[in-house]
Amino acid sequence: MATLLTPLRRIATPGGDVLHGMKCSDPGFAGFGEAYFSIIESGRVKGWKRHLRMTLNFVVAHGKVQVLVYDPGGTQRQSFVLGPDHADTHARLTIPPGLWVAFGGASASASVMANLANLTHDPSEAETRPLDFLTWEWL
Repeated sequence: MATLLTPLRRIATPGGDVLHGMKCSDPGFAGFGEAYFSIIESGRVKGWKRHLRMTLNFVVAHGKVQVLVYDPGGTQRQSFVLGPDHADTHARLTIPPGLWVAFGGASASASVMANLANLTHDPSEAETRPLDFLTWEWL
């Protein structure tokens, strides 16, 4: 499976919009293990990490986050900007196992990103590297 960017519904409601995240019938759904939220401070970067079995599904609920994905097999680099107020619309980024990923806060204030993962956290199924492992131009 390749990296997949899926547009999501944003439903306007009085008092605040509803932002869809994922349904079991959606492309990229590989089962459910856990959901967690990362708070990413403005200008801060988290990464690099490569999961060996876990499929990641990133959805930004608040702010704007730049996600960088590197495929060591194909030497392909991809950059995505996620967030409900970003011009590319509200979307979910599905990242299959085996790809390196890093992400950074691209808003003036902190951002909140959910990961809807197919497995529960297991430190033995992932590898990490320092930020200087790969160079990239951040927003």
